[in-house]
Amino acid sequence: MYHTLRDALCTSMGHRPGRLLLQLWQTSRVLDVAIACLHNTPSSLLRRSTSALYQRCSIVTGMEGHYCFQGVRDRYSGITVSSSEEPVPAQDFEQILQASLHQWRKERVRGVWFRVDLRHADWVPVLARYGFTYHHAKTDFVMMVQWLPMNEPNNIPRYAHTLIGVGAFVVNDKDELLVVQERFYSKPHWKLPGGYVEFNEDLGAAAVREVKEETGIEAEFVSLVAFRHVHNAAFCCSDMYFIVHMRPITSQIIMCKKELSACEWMKIERYINNPKVNKMNRFFAKQYLESRRKGMQLQASPMYHPFVKRNIMVYSIGHELHSENNSNEAQASAEGHSACNGDPKL
Repeated sequence: MYHTLRDALCTSMGHRPGRLLLQLWQTSRVLDVAIACLHNTPSSLLRRSTSALYQRCSIVTGMEGHYCFQGVRDRYSGITVSSSEEPVPAQDFEQILQASLHQWRKERVRGVWFRVDLRHADWVPVLARYGFTYHHAKTDFVMMVQWLPMNEPNNIPRYAHTLIGVGAFVVNDKDELLVVQERFYSKPHWKLPGGYVEFNEDLGAAAVREVKEETGIEAEFVSLVAFRHVHNAAFCCSDMYFIVHMRPITSQIIMCKKELSACEWMKIERYINNPKVNKMNRFFAKQYLESRRKGMQLQASPMYHPFVKRNIMVYSIGHELHSENNSNEAQASAEGHSACNGDPKL
């Protein structure tokens, strides 16, 4: 009865989307294993029967009618296959890959991406033999890619190559700047609290988090002061360091002794003239004072991008708000501050 039902599914569903049929095939293989255990079927016979089954269930005409990976198409005529979405047995992977590449070349697919989870790591050497190279990796997967057209230049974009950090320029109403000294250093110096921006974290939210972690001070985003850009930094990446003007909400310092050796409020003018402050940080402090004098700042405006369908943050030059400004400007500024401090956007 089971075999009759299985064969009926394979026949009747032959015109349905590939991912659904693949799931049916995988389910049938589980049932095959269960039946084999009940009947003590030799594993060699089981492999032959299940291998024949997926060929009978193939729904994309690839090389010799074998099953082809479906993947997800993109607007650049590329395709991405995820091993977690379309898992296949290791012994069948190479055959399916051959059929898929044959079909994709016929369809003029350009870039082919394979997202291989750790549990499917045995796919990696097979993909490498067929011309795939590493693009990037995370803790739980590796992304491999191949450019198929022979008569077009390879347009596969490089993986993320820039690190982003923040330095918090926290100024209180006494014109004092929150400064720190790191516990580990080659030469003692006063610097701004800060660090790297985390995944999916806005600049303002990163500065709020770093200030709290290092100094215990709660602060809120006001504007950007400046940023510096350098190449061949950590991991041979470019590096962008954003100076974030912040307003303190609390004043009592609770220093993180694991990271810092000193932390204090220091007059800005004293900071600028301090021999233990490097030239770049002095420059940032002077630019802050100059922009404050002129009433200029880089404000944050949360927006929704209709094309990519995502919340975005736009930073633009603006004037500091005064009491005579209209309520719409004040509301826009408040929304920007709220979003930059980690509150939900839009």
